[in-house]
Amino acid sequence: MTTTRQQVIYNKIDIEDTGIFYRESGSVNAPVILLLHGFPSSSHMFRNLIPKLAQEYRVIAPDYPGYGYSDQPKLEDFEYSFASLGRIIGKFVEKLDLKKYFIYMQDFGGPVGFRLAVENPDQVAGIIVQNAVIHAEGWNPEVVSKFSPFWESRTVETEKPMREFLSAETTKWQYVHGEERTQNLSPDAWTHDQIALDRPGNDLVQLQYLWNYQENLAQYQKWQDYLRETQPPLLITWGKNDPFFTNAGVEALQNLVPNAEVHLYPAGHFALETHSPEIATEMSKFLGKHSR
Repeated sequence: MTTTRQQVIYNKIDIEDTGIFYRESGSVNAPVILLLHGFPSSSHMFRNLIPKLAQEYRVIAPDYPGYGYSDQPKLEDFEYSFASLGRIIGKFVEKLDLKKYFIYMQDFGGPVGFRLAVENPDQVAGIIVQNAVIHAEGWNPEVVSKFSPFWESRTVETEKPMREFLSAETTKWQYVHGEERTQNLSPDAWTHDQIALDRPGNDLVQLQYLWNYQENLAQYQKWQDYLRETQPPLLITWGKNDPFFTNAGVEALQNLVPNAEVHLYPAGHFALETHSPEIATEMSKFLGKHSR
């Protein structure tokens, strides 16, 4: 299937017996940008960014299993882990025959994207990081204090703070906290996320992902080595008031890739919601420089 410039298509393909939904726009002959979403969102978080880039690039944004419009297999039928996400999105890339691509990674997109990059470094033309960390010092200690007991011993009690992340109040808070352009925040963002979170059985899916997140910390050194050794083109666009990931995470990335381009915005965890025009502009400059 081909797409015309700026026309967004919505498609679903089967990967390992799991339907993976994705949004796509732009010429099939243009340089490719793979957009990898965070928690608790989906490709919906890129709805404003995609049209801004599709004039010159082929933009593709998949939903992970259990997110957005992708399938939600039962826990006994699917391993909800980041290793699985890396494998699924890797096969997604193969099925769409993407030989070379830029990766945009936010939050959960970081562990997924870096798995792709380490597995196939020659395919990665460049990386855009938006509020995703690969250093322990990039985490807010208050958030760590909630996750650590859960990771050390998964019980009904240690699960309670994790379940708070699935509530409508917390979902909205993730978008609102630290955001200075509150008048530009669309309620569609957290409403769309919460509808998905409230699906029967999705709480168990999300808890499994959150529990498995500890496996990403064990991969941090490998991902740091990848950046240090390969020095890929790197653009960092960051909401500087993020309640989860601190600006120390930005500094740590800069230490690994000194030539990284960095842009901080007066926003929170989901900076794209209010700063997509600025981020799209910086992305266009970055992509134009490194896709020639």
